[in-house]
Amino acid sequence: MAKDRSEKRPRRRRSALVSVINGFLTLLVLGMLAGVGIFLYGANQFYSAGSIATDTNFTVEKGSSVQTIAQRLEEQGLIGNHWIFWAGTRALKKEGDVKAGVYLLKANSSMSDVLKEITEGKPLDFFVNVIPGDTSFQVAEKLNAVGPNLTGAPVVAPAEGTLLAVRYDYFPGDSRQSVLEKMQAEMAARLKAIWDGRDTAIDKVIKSPEELVTLASIVEKETGIATERPQVAAVFINRLKKNMRLQTDPTVLYGVTGGKSVLSRSPTSDELKQKTPYNTYQVDGLPPGPIANPGEDALMAVAHPAPTNDLYFVAKSADPADGHLFAATYAQHKKNVAAYRKAAAEADSEAAREALEAQAAKDAGEAVEPAP
Repeated sequence: MAKDRSEKRPRRRRSALVSVINGFLTLLVLGMLAGVGIFLYGANQFYSAGSIATDTNFTVEKGSSVQTIAQRLEEQGLIGNHWIFWAGTRALKKEGDVKAGVYLLKANSSMSDVLKEITEGKPLDFFVNVIPGDTSFQVAEKLNAVGPNLTGAPVVAPAEGTLLAVRYDYFPGDSRQSVLEKMQAEMAARLKAIWDGRDTAIDKVIKSPEELVTLASIVEKETGIATERPQVAAVFINRLKKNMRLQTDPTVLYGVTGGKSVLSRSPTSDELKQKTPYNTYQVDGLPPGPIANPGEDALMAVAHPAPTNDLYFVAKSADPADGHLFAATYAQHKKNVAAYRKAAAEADSEAAREALEAQAAKDAGEAVEPAP
């Protein structure tokens, strides 16, 4: 009998061990099934159409973690579960590809679509464009009018000519002052490089970077044709070398407006006689400062003027796109002025003829589109 009992004990131990193993295996299988179920559910949620009702902008803040972005997406009702979005981002190894910016998320975008947009898509553009020839007053107005995309108090117009005329991108929430300082930094850096690389032959009459900007601003306002700017700059430099007055209309108009408005016309006879510091028909040399914010082309034109003896220029026609006629002598300049007046008179005559024809067509009952 004792022998029989000793034989039964190992069997009972083996039976208990098998039960434990079976239990662990069952738990393992159930865990695996649960994991597969959770994975399939998460994948389905990640790739299924989402709850975005209409196209919506979403901002990815600078320096935000994926988990913070996921939470904000869920808070704004743009995804259903931030944990699934976060897990999907990690599974696809996209954490390092997220880019700051404002993104347009399409209606019904899935979490996968949202992730693709903020990692591979192009953010919406936010920028202020400083057009060559804009005054500092005009630029300040642009910055102050941007609305909620820029923050902070309205900026005061900085010194004329201290802003480089290019496009400035910014991030929504940036301050107006920070964008203005960026404009000033761009001008300071570019001006230094241009001044350092200038043709030193201009040093006789252009004695500082500030004077270069002043003349560049005049060149900017005199012509919008990039290929003409070195020649226009040469005319003014040649006049300064001969102690001739610059006699340029844009400076006269700046003396009238102070840069606070744009006068798209020639100066009146009274304005030409008005002795302001900017009236280069009345004062010698350069005006006391710039009359606008020039672009890089105008700055380069003054730093490297064309090799010419020209002292005069006049428009070819009433259309600024036609450019200018240049002359080294006053006699040739008079001929060019006569050619301009003839072209302008012909243009006026053509405009008057077209106006009469348009009125006749109206009288006959025809629909007439306004002139472009």
